[in-house]
Amino acid sequence: MSPELKQGEHLDDLQNGFFIIQGQKSFRYGIDAVLLSGYAKVKPGEKVLDLGTGTGILPILLAAKTPGRSFTGLEIQKESADMARRSVALNHLNDRISIVQGDIREAVSIFGAASFDVAVSNPPYMIGRHGLTNPDPAVAIARHEILCSFRDVAEQTSRILTDRGRFYLIHRPFRLAEIMCTLKEYRLEPKRMRLVYPFADKEPNMVLLEACKNGNPRIRVEKPLIVYERPGVYTREIREIYGDGR
Repeated sequence: MSPELKQGEHLDDLQNGFFIIQGQKSFRYGIDAVLLSGYAKVKPGEKVLDLGTGTGILPILLAAKTPGRSFTGLEIQKESADMARRSVALNHLNDRISIVQGDIREAVSIFGAASFDVAVSNPPYMIGRHGLTNPDPAVAIARHEILCSFRDVAEQTSRILTDRGRFYLIHRPFRLAEIMCTLKEYRLEPKRMRLVYPFADKEPNMVLLEACKNGNPRIRVEKPLIVYERPGVYTREIREIYGDGR
């Protein structure tokens, strides 16, 4: 089935039998979303919410990789939510994935308290003057805390999760102390952490985290995840996460 693409859109092949519609100039998913989809654990029958779904990459990847019952993507930007809905329809996933246009800060009002078993988020990484702000508003909103803060994400996540529900996120290591403190403030106990390194001899540039609502204090720091063997060549583990074990 050929999708009806709007001006400035194109179709990306996810190499797993699914496709995603994205804007050629707007914010596009990256390796961080793929890594998070490989890190999150979703059990049979569980309901999952992606806070800030963009064009729907995480629900689509999680639907392909996990036995979860349903996946919901919450996205504030109208154009991104529209692309996400059309991607879901294109992949014949309407029975498992729903896309809702709305504000992360109003997630509990939209869905109700304790309504999901799992939450995932690839939130904006930058605050204040961290990095250059992209002149494209859609890209700036995805990268910078313009419409919501990490505190907003944590507060709403804690409320929409069931007791012992799990939260999976990917973020930047330079904000790790703040992230840990904020998670614990909202009763989201960090349970697993994995640092992501572009190369084995470089500093980490991403961190994967799992937190448990009302969990006991104990965290496991997992072995480093190395992205590249050498420039342009992924490590075997990264290829496996992408679904290519060659």
